[in-house]
Amino acid sequence: MTDAKWSALPVLDLARLQAGPAEKASFLAELRQTAHDLGFFYIKGHGIDDHLIRQVLTLSRRFFTLPEADKLAIEMVNSPHFRGYTRAGMEITRGARDWREQIDIGAERTAVAREAGLPPWSRLQGPNQWPAALPDLQDVILRYQAAVIELTIRLVKAFAAALGQPETIFEQIYTPAPHYLLKVIRYPGREATDGEQGVGAHKDGGFITILLQDVQEGLQVEHAGKWISAPPIQGTFVVNIGEVLELASNGYLRATVHRVVTPPAGTDRLSVPFFFGARLDSTVPLLTLPPELAAEARGLTQDPLNPLFREVGKNHLKSRLRSHPDVARRHHADLLESA
Repeated sequence: MTDAKWSALPVLDLARLQAGPAEKASFLAELRQTAHDLGFFYIKGHGIDDHLIRQVLTLSRRFFTLPEADKLAIEMVNSPHFRGYTRAGMEITRGARDWREQIDIGAERTAVAREAGLPPWSRLQGPNQWPAALPDLQDVILRYQAAVIELTIRLVKAFAAALGQPETIFEQIYTPAPHYLLKVIRYPGREATDGEQGVGAHKDGGFITILLQDVQEGLQVEHAGKWISAPPIQGTFVVNIGEVLELASNGYLRATVHRVVTPPAGTDRLSVPFFFGARLDSTVPLLTLPPELAAEARGLTQDPLNPLFREVGKNHLKSRLRSHPDVARRHHADLLESA
């Protein structure tokens, strides 16, 4: 299989993992090759209840129809942990505005008191902000997060096996408290934006991203100098490789650049990505790959605008400070000054 093959994202059936040894081996080989060549695919047979998925999308849509005052009551700039609502045009990717409004929801944990000697990334841990005007959202999102975490761990174990490792090899860096983030996003139509950048070209951190799309397309994946469209397919999620797997595999698996283009005028786009990462206090190991895989490892991406660090907390903090400069200025000015 060569890179030239890919003109669309393939659909992989996760149920094959439970269909006997031969079918599992075939699935892992397909997963490995797809992730190595393209880094993006659809997954079906994931086992997440369709009713829960519909609840997530319905309540997400209801949130974005709330009065602006209700949304701004949980504005991210009020949270030192980078949680809450962001207006369209207020998040930055590679120096340009992203035309999307969104809620950022992470692990629901107690904030770490600021004390001398604590690593700066410890500030990322803390509670979420939930909209008082839509109380049902919290229960549904937390149940969905739990379901997607279970799915993600199944996939992380599959990637480990596909790389010739014990399935539990990554548990040392994500248990007992993985770092994760869910976004509920609405991309307004072109008439309501100042540009075509729904979100600019970027790579994801963490192990993998699980993306739930509603009905409007807009996601595009960079491959062989072109952009491949990834429209919604009923009953599937889009899965893509994050920087943790690139670091661990020395680039055999590579986090793939992708973007979202602004929907046409008169429409909008709803999506719910879930980013699963390692513990903030962990360091990504360099795996010893089987010789045939090591020979195809491409090394790490060299991007002076986005250096990769094996220290997980350092990578996440870098991303958040860059993406949300208003939060950084209000709550973390000392970090900006030291940088």
